[in-house]
Amino acid sequence: MIEKNRTIACFGEVVMRVSVPPGEFPLQSPRFDAYVGGAEANVAVALAALGRPTAMISALPSGPIGDGIVNELRRHGVGISGVARSAGRMGLYYHVPGGPMRAAEVLYDRADSAFAVRDAADWDWSDLLSGASWLHVSGVTPALGPRSADATLAAVRAARAAGIGVSFDGNWRGRLWERWQSDPSAILRPIIAEATILFGNHRDATLLLGREFSGDGEDRRRDAALALLNDFPALDYVASTARHIAGPAEHHIIARIDSRSDHATTDPAVIAPVLDRVGTGDAFAAGVLDGLLEDASLAIAAERGLALSGLKHGLHGDLAPFPRAVVDRVSGVAQDVAR
Repeated sequence: MIEKNRTIACFGEVVMRVSVPPGEFPLQSPRFDAYVGGAEANVAVALAALGRPTAMISALPSGPIGDGIVNELRRHGVGISGVARSAGRMGLYYHVPGGPMRAAEVLYDRADSAFAVRDAADWDWSDLLSGASWLHVSGVTPALGPRSADATLAAVRAARAAGIGVSFDGNWRGRLWERWQSDPSAILRPIIAEATILFGNHRDATLLLGREFSGDGEDRRRDAALALLNDFPALDYVASTARHIAGPAEHHIIARIDSRSDHATTDPAVIAPVLDRVGTGDAFAAGVLDGLLEDASLAIAAERGLALSGLKHGLHGDLAPFPRAVVDRVSGVAQDVAR
């Protein structure tokens, strides 16, 4: 599916995550923790850690903050030649960890960032996609505003015209969409129409197709996946996870991949303790892409996505820079110390 020695390009905004320390309210102590993140950057870093050539296509502000972000991407082996630099501000989001009886919360501060203000015409796709055999995008980017939405559509259309495969991760962000667009499906459908792989579940199918999927469990997930595959002819696969929250620090996750003629579902993985859930979906996407890259079976690709997602739950920050040897050791149960 993906030519092994060519680059997987990821297009989207690289952001700074500003985290409140666990067990505190904002400014309870004079400290925030800062991490590099962003849906597409998370995928790029995870794939680079697995040994895949990756490149980030983005825009960052000039100056020391932007320099630090670029250096972090470079440190993880992600190509940065497609990262534009310009005057402007850094996109941020604040992460407030949850606790007993309260959920975690994400607050966005991304308006008018150096990435969000770029027009679609500012991206030279023939140059940016040169040498790439795959393009990964997500629903976060079009949610930022009309400029980013137009750029995402131009990117996927340019990729398809060049014979480059496209994957799209739904990554629903209601707080971003509600700022400017009351009908996100009208923006998302033309983008997904160019994709070969969709990361999304029955909720994404409801949003895109305008109908509910009844029932529960595997039947509902299969029905939703088939509906998406039928409505978007270019799609070959729909990959998703189902999560049962047994408690604040214990989650049970199942992964699956559907094609028109087949599907694969993993056994449930018990994830405990859960230290940081942010970025786990991006880790899943990277693991699935890595599996499909080597023409693995649907079952193996689903297991690899689940393994990388499970590992990310135990690491603070957005990134999942786990080497292949670590991912391959994961079997869904607690591991003893490697000596």
